[in-house]
Amino acid sequence: MTELAVRAVDLHKSFGDLEVLQGIDIEIPPGGVTCIIGPSGSGKSTFLRCINHLEKLTSGRLWVNGKLVGYEPHRGYLREMSEKEIARDRRGVGMVFQRFNLFPHMTVLENITIAPTRVAALSAAEAKDRAMSLLERVGLSDKADVYPAQLSGGQQQRVAIARALAMEPKLMLFDEPTSALDPELVGEVLDVMTGLAESGMTMIVVTHELGFAREVGQRLIFMDQGRIVEDGTPSEVIDNPKQERTQGFLSKVF
Repeated sequence: MTELAVRAVDLHKSFGDLEVLQGIDIEIPPGGVTCIIGPSGSGKSTFLRCINHLEKLTSGRLWVNGKLVGYEPHRGYLREMSEKEIARDRRGVGMVFQRFNLFPHMTVLENITIAPTRVAALSAAEAKDRAMSLLERVGLSDKADVYPAQLSGGQQQRVAIARALAMEPKLMLFDEPTSALDPELVGEVLDVMTGLAESGMTMIVVTHELGFAREVGQRLIFMDQGRIVEDGTPSEVIDNPKQERTQGFLSKVF
């Protein structure tokens, strides 16, 4: 499994009687950008949360960065991992949410350095150096000492990206990262994401920005009702969708 960033086999996730994921089978190699589109409630965000160990699988198997999620071999059988062990594996996956989830009582610098110092045991100086480098990367090196409330939505999301990158993840997940932004702020976040893609970062992006998916993504997946309906290159899925459900969805988007 080590050659794959993500591998899911017959993945199911239910909340009570509601089956949100209904048998996801997928392999995502490292490198490149995979975009996921689909209507609200199709299971896109839940799939990302399973990848980042934020939701426990109902059934099926999921490997992330070559490791089985939630379980590990032990004396010939699979042992369920503890929350501490799961949190350890989660370090290899960065996630950026719709709402920025920054700590409002901490400065930008403190938001970025808290995980590297407390979880990855970096010294304060090392964490600060890494944070400042990342802030420069996202174009916010002059905002280190301000608080989230003093930033625009686009700036807050760029800080959230820097915070996720501070743990040096192998895989980055983006859950509708521009959906909470005013239209004029979307571009600045997409520019940062494009730069990440160009650097070779493995990215899975749930998005409604089809322009970004077409220009930056190497792969586009359409989900509906907890299943993968269509999977191909962005041009294949957008310009020549094979499935009637995909055609119907795209006809309402354009």
